Parts: sequence; C-alpha cells; structure tokens
Amino acid sequence: MTPKETDMPIDEQQQAIDQLAASGIRIPPQPKILTQLDRLIRSTDFDTRAIVKIISQDPGIVAMLFKAARSPVFSRGRKLETLDQILMVIGVKQTYNIVQAAALASTISDSKRRAAFDTFWTRAGEVAQLACLIAEDNVSVCNVFPDQAYMAGMFHECGVPVLMMRFPDYCQKLVLDNVNCWPRLAEEDKKFSVDHCSVGYLVARHWGLPDFVCKAIQYHHDLPADDSGVSYSLICILQMAIQIYHRLNNQANEVWDKIGARVVEELGLNADEEDDYCEEVSRRFLKACR
Repeated sequence: MTPKETDMPIDEQQQAIDQLAASGIRIPPQPKILTQLDRLIRSTDFDTRAIVKIISQDPGIVAMLFKAARSPVFSRGRKLETLDQILMVIGVKQTYNIVQAAALASTISDSKRRAAFDTFWTRAGEVAQLACLIAEDNVSVCNVFPDQAYMAGMFHECGVPVLMMRFPDYCQKLVLDNVNCWPRLAEEDKKFSVDHCSVGYLVARHWGLPDFVCKAIQYHHDLPADDSGVSYSLICILQMAIQIYHRLNNQANEVWDKIGARVVEELGLNADEEDDYCEEVSRRFLKACR
C-alpha cells in the first residue's frame, strides 16, 4: 500500500489502488471536465471557446478558479472578469493546472462533515497561495512555476481527506473550527495503519500530475537525501509555505526545526534573511486576501 518509487509503472499503480480499494480506501477519479479538458488540450484543434464551455459546466470549479486567478501572481494587476480573460492572461496550460487544483477540493469532500472538510481545504488553499508567491520569487533558482506550486500546495496533503472519508475518526480534531486544531498526521497514520503521503501520491499519479509534483507530495514531510532536482526544490517551496502558514497562525512547526536550514539554502537565502523573507511573503499574502 506504500509506493516507494515515483516512476511506478501503470500496472503497479493500478495494483496499489486496487489494494487500497480492498481495504475500503477509494482513490477518487478525475472529474469529467478534467478528462474532457485534457483530451481537448492534447489535440491540436481547439480554441478558448471550447475550453470555456467545458470549465463552465462546474460552477464550483469556476468559483475557485476565479479566486485563485485573481491572485496578483496570476492576474498581473489586471481585473479578470471572464474565463476568456483568465485564459488569455494566465495561459491555457497554467489555467488547466489551477483547474485541476480547484477540482480536487470539489471532488474530495463529505457533506456529513462539511466543517471538517472546509477547515482542511481552507488550509490547503492558503498554503497553495503562499507556495505560489514563493515560487514566483524563485523561478530562476528553483525552476518551479507559480501554477505548479499552487497545484502542489492544493494536492500536498490530499491523502488526508481521502482517509477522512474512509475512517470517520481519522483527523477527528478537524471538526473544530480552529486553524490550530491541525493534528499530528504521523500519529494519525500510525493509529490507522495507513500512510497519507502514499495515498496522496497515488491520487496525484491517478490524476496525471507531473512526476516531480507526485514525488514532492510523497516526500513533502521530509527532504529526500538527493538534494537536487525540481522535486526537491518544490518540496522546499511547500515547506517554506507551510512554515509561513504556521507563523501567520502562531503555530509551532516541528518539521521546520529539522529541515528549515536546508529549505532556506535551497531558496537562495541566508540564514539571517529568513525572518525578513517570511514577513515579506506574509505581507503580500495578506494584502492579496483582502
């Protein structure tokens, strides 16, 4: 049930998904609009009207797309009022990545525990926005683009809501309407004999995310020994985003104590620049949220 390599062949991937299904854990399929969009974009014969028509089928995804696209990172100061404008300003591939992230939140939810899932996706959305800002600052250093960082931010803990749907007591504290109720996921995994990172990895693979994003999702709680490559850089972006999220909510971050120095180095910062950089990103994030 725990994949070890991110280049898992399709047959092994399906076997892992089947093993999860046998234990009652269901990997959600891609929504219909994503498969339609992917098919259309892969063809050479499409225009923005066809893309808009497909995205417009799901009002929930449209709402989340607008929310993300109006971030200064994507809007570039322009007022985006229509899907056509989003596609023109952001680009087709980048818009598709954001739509994938938006579709995830609308797909993995449970009306019976709405408060818990809302708490989870609100946190994921804020981490995604922070990751987006950090990626924009470090494109030349990390070679990770804002839309990719946003997508990874939304997906990075997606194994958690999947397990919440299977085990009602998994992350039970998330029923509290409090950002400080975030549980210790390693302890939750141990209690239920599961691995939320591996489940999240399988979701990402099943949804066709790039390999480096899948690897970042699988290993985002700790940095791999191989300190090179775009997946390592993406993990560092995610960890910096998570650290800033913790700072904004006055939360301790035990993981940062272990890997923070390596993250700061990967992002091209000096140790004495960390606090100032976190404050700067926090300021931009809070301004964008107003």
